[in-house]
Amino acid sequence: MILRNRMGLFAASLLMVLSFVIPGKIHAKEDVTIGRIENVILLPWGVKLPARIDTGATVSSLDARELHVDGDVAEFKLPAKYGSSKLRLPIVDWHDIRSPSSKQRRPVVEVDLCVGSRKIRTRVNLTDRSMVKYPLILGRSILREGFVVDVKRSKIVRPTCPDDTHLPTSR
Repeated sequence: MILRNRMGLFAASLLMVLSFVIPGKIHAKEDVTIGRIENVILLPWGVKLPARIDTGATVSSLDARELHVDGDVAEFKLPAKYGSSKLRLPIVDWHDIRSPSSKQRRPVVEVDLCVGSRKIRTRVNLTDRSMVKYPLILGRSILREGFVVDVKRSKIVRPTCPDDTHLPTSR
C-alpha cells in the first residue's frame, strides 16, 4: 500500500516537472461550458443551426427533409429556414429509435460541426424534425469531447472554429 502511494506521488511529481521542462507539450484539454441551446455551424457548408443539447440522448440527430436512401448514401435537404442545402453523405450506420408510440430505423452519417471554438466530427442520425423547434439535437457523444452543460444558460459560446483545427471523432 505504501509503495503504491509512493509510486503515485512519484508519477504526479514527474508529470509536474515535465510540464515545466517541456512547456506546451503536456496539457489536459480544458472543458468548454455550453448552454442548453447553442448555435453551431455545419461544416463545410457554413450553415448556422440552433442546437438543443440533450444529455439524455445517446447520439445526435439532424433535421433531414426529403430524405432518400440510395444504397449506402443518404440524400436530403436542410430546412428552408437554413438554406435548403441539398446534402449527400455516406451512411456509416443505422440506428433504431424507440418511443412509446413507434420504432424507427434511421440512417447515421458523419458530419463536421463547429461548437464554440472546436471542430468536432460526429455521427448524427437523420430524421424529419419539422414538428420540433430545433433542427439539431446534440447528444452525449458530443459532450465526451470536453463539453460541460450549464442547463440554466443558453448561447454561451459563439461558433468560431479556425480552419486548421484537427477534427476529433466522437461516436
